[in-house]
Parts: sequence; C-alpha cells; structure tokens
Amino acid sequence: MTNQDPNTISDEQLVKHCLADERSYQEILYRRFAGKMYNVALTYAKNDDEACDVLQEGFINVFRKLNQFKFESPLEGWVRKIIVNKALEIYRQKKRREEVTEDYTSDLTTFTETILESINAKEIVNFINELPQKAAMVLKLYAIEGYAHNEIADLMDISVGTSKSQLNRARALLKEKIDQSNG
Repeated sequence: MTNQDPNTISDEQLVKHCLADERSYQEILYRRFAGKMYNVALTYAKNDDEACDVLQEGFINVFRKLNQFKFESPLEGWVRKIIVNKALEIYRQKKRREEVTEDYTSDLTTFTETILESINAKEIVNFINELPQKAAMVLKLYAIEGYAHNEIADLMDISVGTSKSQLNRARALLKEKIDQSNG
C-alpha cells in the first residue's frame, strides 16, 4: 500500500498511478468511489445481487477505459457515467422482448405536498422498483440522471415516442401506488 494518505491523493495522481498498474492505487480508486457507485447501481438494479454485478462490471470498464479519461470533468462523474452505462447495457441484455409498450398519454395530476409528506424516500424507491422494468428505467434516467428523451432512446435502443410513453406510464403507475398507500 502507498505511504500517502489515500484521502490526500489527487484524481490526477490516482489516475497516473492506476495507469502504471500500481494495484494499491487501483484499490484506492475503487474504495473512493465504490460506495457511491453501488448506490447508483442499486438505483438501476432490481436487487442487491444485480447491483453488485453492475458495480463489478462497471469498475472493470473504468479500469479498462481509464486511459481515455481526459480530466475535462470530475473523475467521479466520469466513473458514474460508466456505471450508469453498464447498468443500461445489462438492462438491454435482459429486457423482455414480449413487453408491449402501451401509450399512456393521459393527463397526470401533479403530486401534492400532502401526498409527498406522507411518504418517505425509501417507500418511493420501493414503489419505483416495483414498476415494470422498462418504465422504471426511463423514469430513473429522466428524473434522476436528467437525460432527455432522445438520449434515453439512444441509450435504451427504443424510439423517442416509446421513451415518452414509458415515462408517462411510470408516472401513472407510481401515482396509483402512492394513492393506494395513502388510502
């Protein structure tokens, strides 16, 4: 292990030493971001095992592509993007071919403060994870990651219209779940 305090190592030093195949620095990079990236992976996974797979395969990609990192953005953001892309890749590999996309274009009422106050964040995450996989993925990419529908369509290999309808579907189903939990 390096003599230097892992918390004082800059991203530049860390990347340089990782590219030199210094295992102790590779471990530092992993430990620096693994906790946050696990939470990112868990956002897109159906369970802990799947999140661990996303994390592991995502970090393999991080180390494979580290020579492509150009310090144009924070290292953490670059790692996060790789983890999200790995989650999407795994999703695409597992997506069900028979899932029929329905067009949900009905007007949805916005969530009121009273409804949101009666539900905690963990319940909302659980509700989202109970949604059909494609609808949940579109909702997460749109609402959490901030992707536009054309980007989601490219990432998930679907049409822009499907992305929009899946977002509406996710919103409608989420609203139903919240309404049911509030009686």
